[in-house]
Amino acid sequence: MEKIINNISEYLKKIKDKKPLVHHITNWVTIYDCANITRSIGALPVMAHAEEEVEQMVSISDALVLNIGTLTTDLVRSMLLAGHAANKKGIPIILDVVGAGATKFRTMKAKEILKNVKISVLKGNSSEIATIAGVESETKGVESISVKGDLIEIAKKLADAEEVTVVITGKEDIISNGKDTYVCKNGHDMLGKFVGTGCMATSLIGVFLSVEKDYALASAVALSCFGIAGELAAENSKGPGSYKNNFFDAIFNLDSELVSKLNKIYKIS
Repeated sequence: MEKIINNISEYLKKIKDKKPLVHHITNWVTIYDCANITRSIGALPVMAHAEEEVEQMVSISDALVLNIGTLTTDLVRSMLLAGHAANKKGIPIILDVVGAGATKFRTMKAKEILKNVKISVLKGNSSEIATIAGVESETKGVESISVKGDLIEIAKKLADAEEVTVVITGKEDIISNGKDTYVCKNGHDMLGKFVGTGCMATSLIGVFLSVEKDYALASAVALSCFGIAGELAAENSKGPGSYKNNFFDAIFNLDSELVSKLNKIYKIS
């Protein structure tokens, strides 16, 4: 594996200069945190779910985040409307298939969105992505229990089949567009001690997609920044409460020098 060190620090400046508007139709449990991480990195969040306005909101946005964490039939209709508008405008879309595999409804609706909307990045944990790929796996709620098969190969094959960048999050994140594949090794165990980190990572990827057309690399850099902030936050935290506050501070204070020095992004040849 080859470590990626060039140009990745430029994205932070692009985000702060552009201040992209990122439209979310997201998880109601974590919506506040998703808005905060988007704002902390330097972008502008908007959370619009109503069918009556999602298309208009997309028309002024730079990226669209779709997250099925608190799924309803009405919400899917809004996601499809927003997705079609985003495709028409040509802005990137990230779909987080939270809980795919846990119920037939979630799996069916995740596949329906993927079939009817051109998704830029498809994100989930190992069992969620395996479910979408048709690989045997076990899910408990939104937690991955087991997957049969090599995750890198699953990501590559699904990326090719769906013509999408696939992101599998875990202790090591895997990102592949079928041609280029990255592994990101940044992060800290404390990120798993409070609810919402997966959804926040999705929002952060959405921000980075808005300033970089190489969606695989943009996703890898976003996850590296997320993991670096997690590492820095742990230095002065006593538990999940202080850690979460320190995490937002770390995201806010990320700079090019820190990212260049601390990133652990590797490209698989």
